[in-house]
Amino acid sequence: MKRKVLFLCTGNSCRSQMAEALVNARLGDEWQAFSAGTQPAGYVHPKALAALAEIGIAHQGNSKLADEYHDMDFDLVVTVCEDAAANCPVWLGEGVRVHRGFPDPAKAQGDDEVAMNVFRQVRDDISVQIIDLLKQDQFEDEIRQAFTLS
Repeated sequence: MKRKVLFLCTGNSCRSQMAEALVNARLGDEWQAFSAGTQPAGYVHPKALAALAEIGIAHQGNSKLADEYHDMDFDLVVTVCEDAAANCPVWLGEGVRVHRGFPDPAKAQGDDEVAMNVFRQVRDDISVQIIDLLKQDQFEDEIRQAFTLS
């Protein structure tokens, strides 16, 4: 049975969408990924979709409110922006919560190519950090450490 992970962000238009798509494309045999926002933008940023397409991932996601998932059990809930980490201090559903923050590529300054490079960098950082987190079950180590510190 596949494990489930939910990626939470504020707008659910860039970082959480890229994380969802990357996990489903790269670890889809082991994990099923979802994404949502605390204040969803209502769309997926075109540059996020373009950055994914550049590496062969066609993502059909849509921006959703986190509340839509409160009745769903997750093995892991990952906040990917500081605002979501602060505004979702308690996940009311099942699942361990960890934070992996990434800069918001939608705030990139400059022309299209400069902005696209920021999206690529965030995509690549998410790919490395999130895929490693799920592959190596690092979040389970974090749980053990949290209980040890208590």
